This record gives sequence, structure tokens and C-alpha cells, in this order.
Amino acid sequence: MPDLRKEIINILDGKLLTPHFQPIVSLAQKKIMGYEALIRGPSDSPLHSPFNLFTTAERFDLSTRLEFLCREITIQRYADLDIKEKLFINASPLVLLQPEFKKGETLRLLDHYGVNPRSVIIELTEHKPGDNYEIMRASAKHYRGMGFEIALDDLGAGYSGLRLWAELLPEYVKIDKHFIHGLHNDPVKLNFVRSIQSMAASLNCNVIAEGIETEEEFKAIEKLGITHAQGYFFARPTIIPAEKIDNSIFTTEHTKDYKTVPFNNATTAIDIIRDITPISAKTLISDVMNLFHHNGELTMLPLVDDNIASGIIFRDKFLTKLFSSRYGIDLHGKNPIKTFIENTPLCIDENMPIDLVSKQLTSLMTNDPAFIITHNEAYLGVGTLLDLLAEFTRQQIDNAKHANPLTLLPGSVPINTQINQLLANKIPFSFGYFDLDNFKPFNDVYSYDAGDDIIKVVANTLTKYIPAESGVVGHIGGDDFIVIFTCNDWLVRCENILESFKNTVPAYYNDKDIKSGGIHTENRAGEKCFFPLVSLSIGLVDPVSTGRCQSHVDIADLASEAKKMAKKTTGNSLFINQRMSAKSPENFQSVVHKSTAKLHAVN
Repeated sequence: MPDLRKEIINILDGKLLTPHFQPIVSLAQKKIMGYEALIRGPSDSPLHSPFNLFTTAERFDLSTRLEFLCREITIQRYADLDIKEKLFINASPLVLLQPEFKKGETLRLLDHYGVNPRSVIIELTEHKPGDNYEIMRASAKHYRGMGFEIALDDLGAGYSGLRLWAELLPEYVKIDKHFIHGLHNDPVKLNFVRSIQSMAASLNCNVIAEGIETEEEFKAIEKLGITHAQGYFFARPTIIPAEKIDNSIFTTEHTKDYKTVPFNNATTAIDIIRDITPISAKTLISDVMNLFHHNGELTMLPLVDDNIASGIIFRDKFLTKLFSSRYGIDLHGKNPIKTFIENTPLCIDENMPIDLVSKQLTSLMTNDPAFIITHNEAYLGVGTLLDLLAEFTRQQIDNAKHANPLTLLPGSVPINTQINQLLANKIPFSFGYFDLDNFKPFNDVYSYDAGDDIIKVVANTLTKYIPAESGVVGHIGGDDFIVIFTCNDWLVRCENILESFKNTVPAYYNDKDIKSGGIHTENRAGEKCFFPLVSLSIGLVDPVSTGRCQSHVDIADLASEAKKMAKKTTGNSLFINQRMSAKSPENFQSVVHKSTAKLHAVN
């Protein structure tokens, strides 16, 4: 049994620690934006792993000494490697309370090794139960006062994650890897991460998904709009950090979709492009000054070399910075303009739909009024926020013209256009026709207002189980809804919709009718009849069958036929039509699903 106290002291005395660096990737910019520093003990030591190392240090009251040694070795290595991206350093808030804590030690280390504090992001983690909010607040205030940004680590794994998030308002929040592992097959995890991303956007916070190990996990978080990612899928922690991420891993089915078919016939980035002649990043500052001086309408200059943009120089910022000192032009005139680049510009593919462009810019929280538009990653032109806003507003107004006034969902015109585009570009999708059963009798007995409420229930249920990254929900009138599924689990989603609707509907009936299982009222012929509770019938067309169709008309025929078959089954049901077309009876195979039974074949 090794003497762990002696072992940890030997490590601390000999500074026998090695930092490893794991990239944190910006999914919007498709590049490494920073590195998390992860400490390892000696390879031949029982304290090699971080868990054993820090647990042992805590056991012998050496946590503060270990943390500062880790910080010193990490900063020194970061400086030696001349890393330009951000450095994420883990910090325990409890260290601030220790008697041996030295205030200002981190700044002293940064100054000694020539590292800008604004390059450092402090990751705060709270793994112990108890009301430690005051400690966490004090810790965040302490590090922010030194010029550091703050990241909240392991959201979802700690004891008070959401409250801490609201209290600290960090610049970054890292979702615990538990919620990332297998989230593409787990609706609960997907909804959790989707909610986190939604809250982060409203709080101007960047989300980092930790622990991404597979392409499926990466695709899932990308579809949810997560802005940053980290995990073995990109790179493992190494002593010499990876400098670049292979661009091929960013080419997912999701990114391919917008390059061929704009969502809902939306305009794309190419529609708002400004053709501005770029200059080289090596151009002298004095020459840039002359360009702005002789062209009063020139508001920006993109910097491009070998067709790759490295920055955008904005007239107002440039002149303000240049003349902020008395001898600005004399001091800087002979320097290349690249020294004025503050950050890498956002690059947007020419075919990206306007709504996705807006999401990208929102997630990055950029203050720049323009971005680069590319063709196959090569410079094509510039887009501005003003042009984007104007086009996005025009598009929203146009979409509103075809929206259903009750649910505000798109009507048949944009849905049909989308279908035709998907067919023309041979992009696979499935299609669903959703219709209510026994709806008119319910309307007659409970009023049209109650009927509208049921229709809203359908709309809310569909949009809940079919978010934007999984399909398009349309309302074509009355109690008829249609859905374009762009996901693979469309059948499971429909089963969940039926189950949810079945459980929700009784709340809109009185106790007597619920007990009877329906209502007694007149049918269309004026005869007294019994009508069961409102249910939902779904006619589905699978991706193979849709791929054989020529237009939205063919798909509508197949879906209508499937819906009629589904309505022959009492209660909530679905029917999958797998014919080549509604007019071709050959190769006919269908499946019926009852809400009270499992899937079974029907000849």
C-alpha cells in the first residue's frame, strides 16, 4: 500500500505535474476557440489520474497548494506553446476560503509569463451539497475583477446548477457529458439540452456541450443550435494540443440540407450579399487610411488572402483606434492592417437560409455589423446585419400571409413549395396527414371555442414532438394538419403524439361524458347517435414512397388515402401507405397502429 501523503508531497515539491490540452470547438466558425487544461500526475504514480490526485490532496489538506501549482504549470506551458486561443482553467471556489490562499497570485503568474488575462476563462465547479451560492458569487466576482471570463462547469451534474447559472450569469456554461451521451436516442436528454440552449440564448451565454464522442451526438447537438463543443469526437487531451480540426467532420447531413434546399423557400445569404473588393491583410495601415479617405461611402474592407477572409476592417472603428493617440498614423502607418484585426469574422455559406444566419449571429453575440459570405469556404462577399434584418422581416411578413390565423402555423402554400424542393433535390423525407375524428359532434355540443381549443392542442402537441430540427408542421385548415418529417424517428414521434393526445383530450370533456366515453348528439342526418371522444388519425407516407413521387400532389394523394384507412380504425391510430403512388396498387404494404395495441401488419 503506497504512502499517499508522501506521494502527493513529492509531486508538489518536485512540481511533477503535466498539463494536457483538449480543444473546445466553435461550431459556428468551425475552428478551435480555446483549450481546457487538464492536469495529470506522473505516469508511474498511483496519483496519475486527476480524480486520485485531487481526492488525495483534499484528504491531506493540500488542495490549495495543488490548485496553484496546477495553475502555474498550466500558464507556463500555455505561454511556452504560444497558444493564441482561449485557455480554460478549472478552479474550486472553496480554495478562496483557505488560509493559505494568496490573492492576486494568478495575475502575477500571467504577468510573469506574458499572458493576457482576457485570454483566460475560469471554470467554476460546485460538486458538494449545501448552500454555497455566496461562495460561488464571491468566487465569480473575484475572478471577474481580475479580467477573466467565467464558465460554469458540469451543468446538470452539480447540486444547484440552474440557480448558480442565474446567480453568476457566466459567459459560458458547460453541459455535463451525461446529457450528451446518447442524446440522439433519448427524447428526455434532447429536451433538456434544447431547453438549456434556449435559456442560454436569452441570457447571452455560450453553451459548450462536453463529452461528444460520436458523430450521432455531434449531429444532434448541432441541430439543436449548440454553439460550442468538446469531446473525443474532435480531439483527445494531449500534451501538444491539436492546432486544427479536420473540416470534414463538420459536413453533416444537417449542413448538407441547407446547402441544397432553403427551409420553407426562404431566401439565403447570397440574396443579401454586398460585392466589396477585398484587400490583403498585409496592406499597410497608411494605405488603408488612403482608401477610406478617398472613398467616403466605403464603410468596411474585408481582408482576404488566397480566397480566405481573416478579418473585416470597419471604417469608424479603424479611424477611432488610429486617432486615439496624437501620433497614431506615425506610429502605425507602416504596420500591416492585420494588426488591427480584433477577432476572426463569422463566415456564412452562400446557401444558408436567412433564419439560420440569424441564429448563428445571435449565438455568437457578435458586435460586428457585418460578416463574410463564402462559396465553398472561399470569399464571395459581405453581408450586413441591417440587410439581414430587413430581409428577415420581409420573409416573416411573407410567411405570415400563408399562416393559419388560429395556430400561426404555415399553410399549404409554403408546405407544398418545401415538398417540391425536397423532391427536386432528392432529399429523403416522410410525410404525415393528421386529422381529428368525431370533431364536428364535439363542436356542436361544446361550442366552437372549445373546438378551437382542441385544434390548438393538436398544434401544440405536434410542435412539441416535431421541433424545427426534426420537421415542418403545417395547418392547412380546420382540423387538418400536415407534417414534413426530416428526421429518421418519425414513426416513434407519431406514436408519442397519439399517446400524448389520448391523455390530453379528456380534460376538455365534462365528467359525465368522460365516464360514458363520448357524447350523444345528432349526426349529419339528424339521427341521435353516440360519438366517442375526439381522437387523432394519422396517414403516413414513408421516405421510400415519397422519393418515388413527382410532386406534392402525388404525396397528398398517398397521404389522403392513408388517412382514410387510419380513420377506419376506432380511436387514435396511424396508417402507413407504402404504395409507389395512389394510382398504382402494386407493391402495396401498409401498417396500422392503435393507441391500445402494438404495430401489426395489415394485408
